[in-house]
Amino acid sequence: MLLLSAALLLAPPPPDSLRWAQHVARTTITRDDWGIPHIRGRSDADAVFGLMVAQAEDDFPRIERNYLCALGRLAEAEGEAALWQDVRARLVVHEDSLRAMHARAPGWLRRLTQAWADGLNFHLARHPEVRPRVLTRFEPWMPFAFSEGSIGGDLEGISLPALARFYGGPPASRADAVPPADWFAEPTGSNGIAIPAANSATGHALLLINPHTTFYFRHEAHVTSDEGLDAYGALTWGQFFIYQGFNRSAGWMHTTSGVDAVDEYLETVERTPAGATYRHGAGTRPVVEVPVTIRVRTASGLEARRFTLLHTHHGPVVREQDGKWVAARFMRKPLEALQQSYLRTKARDWAGFRRVLALHANSSNNTLFADGRGDAVYVHANFVPRRDPRFDWTRPVDGSDPATEWGPPHEVEASPFVRSPATGFVYNTNNWPYSAAGAASPRASAFPAYFDRVGENPRGIHALRLLEGRRGWTLEALLAAAYDPDLPAFDDQLPPLFRDVDALPAADPRRARLAEPVALLRAWDRRWGADSRATTLADAWGSELGRVGAPVILRERVDAFTWMRERATADERIGALLAAMDSLTARFGTWQVPWGEVNRLQRISPAIDQAFRDDAPSTPVPFTSARWGSLASFGTRRPPGQARQYGTTGNSFVAVVEFGPRVRARAIMAGGQRGDAASPHFADQVARYAAGDLRPVYFWPDELEGHIERRYRPGE
Repeated sequence: MLLLSAALLLAPPPPDSLRWAQHVARTTITRDDWGIPHIRGRSDADAVFGLMVAQAEDDFPRIERNYLCALGRLAEAEGEAALWQDVRARLVVHEDSLRAMHARAPGWLRRLTQAWADGLNFHLARHPEVRPRVLTRFEPWMPFAFSEGSIGGDLEGISLPALARFYGGPPASRADAVPPADWFAEPTGSNGIAIPAANSATGHALLLINPHTTFYFRHEAHVTSDEGLDAYGALTWGQFFIYQGFNRSAGWMHTTSGVDAVDEYLETVERTPAGATYRHGAGTRPVVEVPVTIRVRTASGLEARRFTLLHTHHGPVVREQDGKWVAARFMRKPLEALQQSYLRTKARDWAGFRRVLALHANSSNNTLFADGRGDAVYVHANFVPRRDPRFDWTRPVDGSDPATEWGPPHEVEASPFVRSPATGFVYNTNNWPYSAAGAASPRASAFPAYFDRVGENPRGIHALRLLEGRRGWTLEALLAAAYDPDLPAFDDQLPPLFRDVDALPAADPRRARLAEPVALLRAWDRRWGADSRATTLADAWGSELGRVGAPVILRERVDAFTWMRERATADERIGALLAAMDSLTARFGTWQVPWGEVNRLQRISPAIDQAFRDDAPSTPVPFTSARWGSLASFGTRRPPGQARQYGTTGNSFVAVVEFGPRVRARAIMAGGQRGDAASPHFADQVARYAAGDLRPVYFWPDELEGHIERRYRPGE
């Protein structure tokens, strides 16, 4: 209590100190032997307070950065490089409107957001050694700017270079706004599988939770209260709701959806003495001008940059095309989204979860759901406006035509939807919904084209191979499926290469040079493994061929794997293999390199942008990029001057859950819980992560006992 009293004497103004003291008295934090916090509060608000204290203890810099991004204030910390990212955020984020939104929010939500701000401010007062880059005080309206837990929301589809060109950024700023488009970037998204009780060996529904995000983007916690909160799982740093997880009788997993959630409108603009107008129907409407000031860190301090951002009723104007302005339209319901994000964590069964979905405030995600009643459900997105199917919504539509207006959202059951099918599974791998339950899947012909833009993917093919026809699932079998080493993309990609090599004339010198590597690939079972030299060669070849085809793929908007399989020439395929061999030889002295020697997980610094080094400790990881169809995903980057490639995205959190009378789960996260490199929990999960060896989750009090590292009140 002496420490607590000292904390409260660090000059917080009343009534902050009174609220803080009340929360502290009603909240405990228990750290298990992996450093994971188990927060107990008398009220939900007490639990949120404790959760934010625990998050800030674990990695305050990531909390602050997420809110700098969400509020459009990153340039205050990172300077010119973040300017256009801030401009994009300010297209929709306005402090006055967020304050007004907070004021009209229901009382229960205002109490939670106040507790959110109190937890972070209490931590900063208690730890003066923590030096925020920008945000020295958090306000309860701020969570409305960051109300959904995805790694990238709808707004991030807006091109920064195009935005800079339209709003008059200097040439250097426009060129450096984002790196060039890369169709072969690591697929982001997630895997989710739900097994109904009828197809479980124990008679209990099962759920796989497997988000593929930037590493260390998620925090893990268990949050409980006397008001019915009892949720465990992964949170995005700085948020107060479990984003992907479970409670004692239900679980939810979100996967990035291929639904058309963002549309573009071509606005016909006329400039008048009174200001710009745009055509709509038989008349015109005024373009709304919104003045915005963005502060940019420079060598001499903060410099103000002023913009006038433009809006039509469709949304913000983001670029120009063929003499017309392009307005982007997407869901803008932060109040409803924040309510939905929290309320679903308290749903006890499908009926309760379905009631929360009535808010229609999750535009970018599909949901896999399972519960203790035995249900397994697939929901395709949750905000899909009705649109006229005559239009091609993948391209900008005529904003002057009233027929292009959005209607109300499709209801859950009127969208691609599956509940506890006879096939015994539902799943999603960021692919289309039309294979979500095998033979019991929705039919594409029954839905408008805007429900899907992506089609099938290699992970979807892989999942179906594992799921179709299988009965009697267990928690252990579901975990094994999540790490099945099959790489189905190469089933289609390698045979054309083999045909091309076989067709080479006998005198062609490439034939002799390729004999050994092609023999290795022919004999390969197309399954990853740390000792597999064929995995290394196939990954290097496929990546090189993808880079060769990137200009055509991007320009013509063709499917990448279709181009590789059907349109690449023999010289391109063979040349890519030779280039891959040369690259491996230059880096390792031979092209015959075990995959685990190349593919590594390294966590040696708490920096958000990791700097990797071959001369520092790292761990071999056997699974590959998701692009080849591996369900376990490990996206990598090879820094200049280094031979190895290091994980940056993919399996960031993995959990398998069984919903019996006592929910049972196992989980793992990349690296460890804490962002402090001196902590024993900075990298203590690395070996288990690489092995797919998930640790038991201590959900119940008797499971936690015997694994307690520390129990304390916030501030002690």
